[in-house]
Order: sequence, then C-alpha cells, then structure tokens
Amino acid sequence: MRIAIVTESFPPDVNGVAHSVVRVAEHLVARGHEPLVIAPQPSSGARSVTGAFPYEIIRVPSVATPGYGTFRLGLPSRRLAAALRAHRTDLVHLASPFVLGARGMTVAASLGLPTVAVYQTDVPAYARLYYHSGLGEQAAWRWLRRIHNAADRTLAPSTAAATALHSHGIERVWLWRRGVDAARFDPGRRSEALRRALLGADRTVLVGYVGRLAVEKRVDLLAPVSRIPGVRVVVVGDGPARPALERAMPGAAFLGERRGDQLARLFASLDVFAHTGPFETFGQTVQEALASGVPVVAPAQGGPLDLVDDGRTGILVPPCDALALRDAVAGLAAEPERRQAMGLAARVAVAARSWSAVGDELIRHYTDVLPLSGAAAVPAVSA
Repeated sequence: MRIAIVTESFPPDVNGVAHSVVRVAEHLVARGHEPLVIAPQPSSGARSVTGAFPYEIIRVPSVATPGYGTFRLGLPSRRLAAALRAHRTDLVHLASPFVLGARGMTVAASLGLPTVAVYQTDVPAYARLYYHSGLGEQAAWRWLRRIHNAADRTLAPSTAAATALHSHGIERVWLWRRGVDAARFDPGRRSEALRRALLGADRTVLVGYVGRLAVEKRVDLLAPVSRIPGVRVVVVGDGPARPALERAMPGAAFLGERRGDQLARLFASLDVFAHTGPFETFGQTVQEALASGVPVVAPAQGGPLDLVDDGRTGILVPPCDALALRDAVAGLAAEPERRQAMGLAARVAVAARSWSAVGDELIRHYTDVLPLSGAAAVPAVSA
C-alpha cells in the first residue's frame, strides 16, 4: 500500500505524535509498504533530520505556536494535493489532525481517498486551560467533530479517549494503542554509576519525570515531591515552563532532552516514575517507564487508567492533587521491596506491546477501510 501520513508534528520535534509517526512509517517500510510523510517545516534553528529516514518527507510552510515557539503549526498548502497525486496514494493517515490534518482531510476527500484519523492530542482540554473558559473547548470539539466524522475511521489510543470522542458526537471510533520498544527500555540498563551521580551523598531514591515542560503538563506538582527527605527529583525534557520549574524546585536535577540509549538508562535508573499531566490521551513515557521495570505514580485520568494497574504496577492518584502525588511517592520511597515487586510486574505487563504488533494492527485498520477490504475489526466502543 501507498500510505500518506499527514502529521501535525515530526522530528526534530520531540513529542508523542512525532514519535508514533516515525514508528508507524518505519513499520510500513519493514512490511513492504510505501509511506510518504507530510509535515510542518521545522524552525530554522532546529536540528536537521534530512536524509535520516528511508521514505520521502515533504515539508509545508509553518508558523510558531503562540507561547510555544519550538512547536510549529503546519499551514494549509497546495503542496498536499500535488504530493498525494505524485505518490499515487492509496490511503491517507491523519496523525492528530487539527490544522494541517484538516487540510489533509479536505484534499483526501476531493481525491476520493479513504482516511484513517488518529486522535492523540487533547486539544479541547488545552483550549480550556489557556483560554480559561469553556468557549475555546467547545469550539475545539466542533472542529474535531468536523474532521473526524469525515474520516472512514478514527483511532483512539485509550478507552478514556474513545469514550470522550463518542460523548462529543464523534462516530466510528476504534481502539488503537501505542507500542513500546521493550528491547531499548529494559531494566537491564539500570546504571549504578548514573544513580550515584544524580543522587549525591545524602539521597537514596530517584524520582523522575520525562516529557515536555509546558504549563499543561503540570510538572509543578512535583515541587512537594522534591522536598521529601532522601528523594532526588530528576526532570528530563525541555520547554517554556522550565525556568519557572527550576525556581520552584531548586533541589531537582534538570537534564534537558535525552534520547535513545541515554534516555533508556535514565528510565531504568529511576526508583519511581512520576507522571503529572492530566490531559494525556495515552501516556507513552508511562509505558516506557513500566517497560524499564519502574513503578509509576500517575493521575487517575486519561491514558494512564489503561496503563497503570493501581496497586500492582504503580499508584493512581487524583489528578492535579500535589499532596496525593507526594504521599504516593513518599510511600513507595519508604518501601523498597514494594517498589521492586511493582517494577517486576510493570515489566511483565507491557513487554509484549511491541511496535511491530501494534503496527500490524494498524495495517489491518487500513485494509478494513480500503475498497474491497476484508473482514472488519472490533470497534473500541459501540458506535
């Protein structure tokens, strides 16, 4: 199949959308298909990724997102139609469609191409957060309804996301979770030398966060955790909220962005992974921590509800409750045997969720919506 992936984000961006698009395209090539990626032009100072991928990437004009200059919004472009024709596309995959993806949907419809839309970013929640009213949230849901109800199939990453989509009038919703690289994210990468360097002389427990440092991620909730005796908080990632977070947590270690094996060593060297964001449709870093054999403390909302087995692989706490987060981490910090048991269970729970398996599942979704396709899969919730 010739699959055109129209995405709102792609490397050098570091986020869940960009990462999953890379893994999907990689799997399509491995299975003998021909992907094309259409993505926003990165900022002029961004790290070049030209030639890093074994498939064609077409960039369209973009503008900086207000308040978040490192994230670019792809603009509607005439290049889309020309690219799809030249590629001889069979199906269009819309990755977290909102701006560029909306144009991709329009072009696909005009060319009579089937579409699969992947819901991945809780834009309505962000609109509510930034505009401090329900008006932005309602407008975002109206726009998402228009995009997703034009698609042949919408794929949701978690049961919470699928339920939210249905409750806002979005039809034909199916469940498609994300994979994890269990070979890279492995407990065997735990490094005592790295732990000693991060802990220093007077601390014994490493508590980590990995992700974007933006207001909606609520990393500020880790401030009480950073004051637990014997605990060192390690923050991996970057973003506009970093200066404020450094002031709020002077004792924490801010490491910036980390990738590849270096990131895997950091994950495996933690004692507890603390996830703070209340708006996660999935929570890929939660899954990577579990694969690394690290118990997770996360909000009982969104994607983590599917990922964390409360009391067995981690602890779920009320969202945006800094004291509940602190108490859960403090409890695990004081019980090394419980942490070890949870870490072992965590690894077992996700070790089989390979990107290869979920990639094949995605290909079945593609074939189900192509003309003359085979038997349909099972929807996430009743449509």
